[in-house]
Formats: sequence, C-alpha cells, structure tokens
Amino acid sequence: MRAGWEANGGISARFLLRYPAFALDVDLALPGRGVTALFGHSGSGKTTLLRCIAGLERAPVGQLSVNGEVWQDGHRCLPTHRRPLGYVFQEASLFPHLSARRNIEYGRRRASDGLDAPALAHVVDLLGIGHLLDRRPDQLSGGERQRVAIARALAVKPRLLLMDEPLAALDLQRKQEILPYLERLHDALSIPILYVTHSPDEVARLADHIVVLEGGRALAQGALAETLARVDLPIRLGEDAGVVIEGVVEAEDPEWHLVRVAFPGGTLWTPAHGRRPGQRIRVRVLARDVSLTLRRQEDTSILNLMPGEVRELAGDTNPALMLARVRIGETDLIARLTRRSAAALDLAPGRAVWAQVKSVALVG
Repeated sequence: MRAGWEANGGISARFLLRYPAFALDVDLALPGRGVTALFGHSGSGKTTLLRCIAGLERAPVGQLSVNGEVWQDGHRCLPTHRRPLGYVFQEASLFPHLSARRNIEYGRRRASDGLDAPALAHVVDLLGIGHLLDRRPDQLSGGERQRVAIARALAVKPRLLLMDEPLAALDLQRKQEILPYLERLHDALSIPILYVTHSPDEVARLADHIVVLEGGRALAQGALAETLARVDLPIRLGEDAGVVIEGVVEAEDPEWHLVRVAFPGGTLWTPAHGRRPGQRIRVRVLARDVSLTLRRQEDTSILNLMPGEVRELAGDTNPALMLARVRIGETDLIARLTRRSAAALDLAPGRAVWAQVKSVALVG
C-alpha cells in the first residue's frame, strides 16, 4: 500500500518502461526527507529506477514530483540538467587533474544556486575531508574519493540526492570507514536521499524507508521497521528475515563490555563496540535468533528476556517452519520456529509469550 507522503510533499514516482527482456513498472510514494533504500538483487531494476528519476532514462509512461515540484508528467519531462538533484555513482568519477577542492568547486559552479561558502564548509566538515582538499584523486583512498564525490554532489544544493551503490567499489575496511560519515549526513540533511544498495548492513544502518524491488516491480515499500516486521511477506535482508530496532544506550557495563539499549517497550543487552550512554543506535535482530517460551526462564545464559504478545503467524519458505510476529511494548520482533514448536506452545494471536534473544547474536 502506498503511504500518503504526497500530502506533506514527498516523492511521487510512477514509471512504466519496457525492454525486450525486462520491464520497470513501479508506483511509489516516498517521504520527502530521510533515506529511502532501494533494495533488491542485481537486475531487480534499482539503477533503472534511479536513472528514470534522474531523467537519464526516459520512461514513455512516467510521472514524478519531488516535494511539490513536478519534474515529469504527461505533458513535460525536465532534462537532467534542469532537475535540482545530486547523483553519486559507484565510482567517484573525479576529474584526475583537479584537486579535491576544485572538483567540489566544479560541482558548485554548474548549479545556478549552489551552496554558499559556510554551507559548503559544513558539508566538508560532516564528511571529514577538510585535510584532503588540496590532494588530487590519485592521492586519495577509495573511501576518501567517494566522500569528495558526495561533497561535489551536495555542492549543487540539490533538492534530491541519488546514490547508486556508493560503497560497492570499496573493500570492507573502506566501507566501515565511510559508513559513519553517511550516518552523519543522514542526521544532518533535510533533503530526501534515494540510496540504491543490495547490502543488508547499509539498509539497517542508514535507511528510514525501504522499497524492495524484484523483477522491475516494487515487492514492498514502507517505513523500514514496519516493512521488515511483516510476516505475510517477509523481507530478507541477506540470508534471513529480521527487524531493525532503533534505541538509545541507557547503561554501560564496562566489566563485561556490554551496553543496555532502551527501545519503545523494552531493553536489549548488546556488545558495547565503543558505544556510550546517550548514543542513539540501531540493532538488527534476526528471526532465527529469537526463541519463544510461555514462562520467563531462569538459570539461562540468554540475557535478553522480554514479555510480549503474539500478533500474527505465517508460513515460511520451508514447510516445517513458520514465522511469528511478537509485539514487545511498541516494537515488533519476528521469531522463526518449527510448526511443531508452535503447536506445542499453542501459539495464536493474543497469546502471551516471552521472547528470548542472545546478546551475541545481535547485529548493530
């Protein structure tokens, strides 16, 4: 179901584009702020959709409005250079003969209303590239080049930022280096970001909203937490279904290198990884790591024991298994269990249960 984002601005995108062996057919309503992840396997239509939004691909049937501005409808189709957007590709594609500073300045000059100097300095600070500005691209690491490319895209003062798998060309170490800077942009920017990826980690850490594409169609779309908590159409980020919980570190146990994360309705102990009280974090809880019991268990190694209520049951891809959506306060978890276990517990909507989650299993 399409959310009613258009009433508050937002992005409305409808495209029908046919090729001999592929068709893109989407009807999307996306929020006008925050990060929307376009997620799916290779060939699902993610980049084609992004190119249609950028005007690089012309859909014969198309409609696009961004926060109240019509960029394409049945009567007009703005060319790419007239669309106030920034585009970050997989490769940084910086001009090799220009310094990082001059690459960014090039981006600002191509816009009629680029960022002023203080705003651009703020972007440079957010991306941590101030000490790199006088270096040429061949003197930068892959992650540094991509941060400069992001600054160049933002220098045009876009009303929409498109990012096409910006970390795909980086090794794991460089990805881990750049992700904190992307999280800082997520918190600081007031414009919408459409972020193409097939990485579960990037979705879990960055996205507020998700569109799951398969075969050129939107299999699901909606707020990240709500969409991932569906059991009627479980969305698998990688190898398993699961949810993303956003919370605040409320306590630290330095002796055991753990922190307690409070979320609406409960708490979770998780490895500290340098986190401190007051810090907002996201924790990914996989369905395979959630077990259910009818009574609180004592004398167990599992630290996270939370009372909840079964809200929904659904079949899984394996006929021996099923999924249960369990409400913990105001937050949903998904548990995967065998049908035999569900029958033994007499699970049904409304059934009170205890959810158990191992701290060592949490991904965050």
